[in-house]
Amino acid sequence: MAPRTRLGAILPDLTPWRSSREFRLLWVQGLIAFFGSSMALIALPLQIKDLTDSPAAVGAMGAVELVPLVVFGLYGGALADAADRRKVILATEAGLGLLAVLLLVNALIPAPMLWPLYVVAAGVSALAGLQRPALDSLLARIVPHDQLTAAAALNALRWQTGAIAGPALAGVVVAYAGYPTAYSVTVLGFAVSVAMCTRLSPAPPSHDAERPSLRAIAQGARYAWSRPVLLGTYAIDLAAMFFAYPNTVFPFLADDLHATWALGLMYAAGSVGSVLLSLTSGWTSRVRRHGLFVVFGAAGWGLAITAAGWFANVWLVLLCLVFAGAGDMLSGLGRSTIWNQTIPEELRGRLAGIEVLSYSVGPQLGQVRAGTLAGWTGTRNAIWSGGLACVASVGVLAAVLPKLLTYDADTDTDAQLRRARKEEAAAAASAI
Repeated sequence: MAPRTRLGAILPDLTPWRSSREFRLLWVQGLIAFFGSSMALIALPLQIKDLTDSPAAVGAMGAVELVPLVVFGLYGGALADAADRRKVILATEAGLGLLAVLLLVNALIPAPMLWPLYVVAAGVSALAGLQRPALDSLLARIVPHDQLTAAAALNALRWQTGAIAGPALAGVVVAYAGYPTAYSVTVLGFAVSVAMCTRLSPAPPSHDAERPSLRAIAQGARYAWSRPVLLGTYAIDLAAMFFAYPNTVFPFLADDLHATWALGLMYAAGSVGSVLLSLTSGWTSRVRRHGLFVVFGAAGWGLAITAAGWFANVWLVLLCLVFAGAGDMLSGLGRSTIWNQTIPEELRGRLAGIEVLSYSVGPQLGQVRAGTLAGWTGTRNAIWSGGLACVASVGVLAAVLPKLLTYDADTDTDAQLRRARKEEAAAAASAI
């Protein structure tokens, strides 16, 4: 029995899956939706590359997506605190499905146009900004406090499984079946996802919730600014993604390495690393110093991206991207746990909106940085220099915000207050 015990300590903790119907439903729905959207995630920049043959044009996707993400991400956070989160998720998922239909229609016409691709990219960014705060803030409500790290690991496993299968298949589908087939899979995925969202239980706001407004958004921002631990999670993730997010130049990296066949593998490699860490994440449920996850994970991501830019062998590049994905996963587990353990329920949506900006704006700006620098200095130079800048920025931020390094779930005041409130709410619900 001893070997089984040791193995169980390594494998993912499935307690959230067993204890919460809502978590199981969201897990399956998210897997289906993300698998479909991953097809479009690969097909869209490839189609822009085919139409323009320009790294800057591909990188411009990040600029097009940035403003809608900022505006609707912040508003979506306030909306998640003021509206039924189930309705927000359902409406935005349906909107994303309609945008996938537009991609399909554009791909089917004899001469596909470039501008609709940017319009859809901006629309997806806006709807994702509205949806993600509702999704992210729902987790702390449906999962017990002491299961949040395990739930974050299972959610990451879900997303990354789709991220592996989607990109790996998308490269093959686009090459052999064309863009219409890839976008058709996206449409089908969203159709199934919307049907599953209708089965979610209502998630109404508290009776005294504020209406979405600039005042409500500012209240959430003031709370985040007053918490150095939260600031550290946002700043480190933003810096890591801005300096070391090379995905937009992968088509050009594959050309440089004379390995166009490996493009889909490049997009999937990071997810492979994330899945490997998730599959061995049982130990993370017993760790209390989650700030260390954030710092060391982000630094590991930067080091691996640096190495990926240096190596000229495609297999070594893919291995580096696997290690980068593992580092990003470790950092993500730390961020998610800290957020869900410390933020009050009445502010959870608005802070989730800020979180959307921290982990989404970085990649968008990173696309612009990588594409622009690749056009000036070459693809591989843009990648390794960004990785070094990532490591340096993480070190500086960790020194400036030391409370992130010392965060302990058993002693942090905000974490203990959040736990007490959740236990009180559970006791009151049981009494009723």
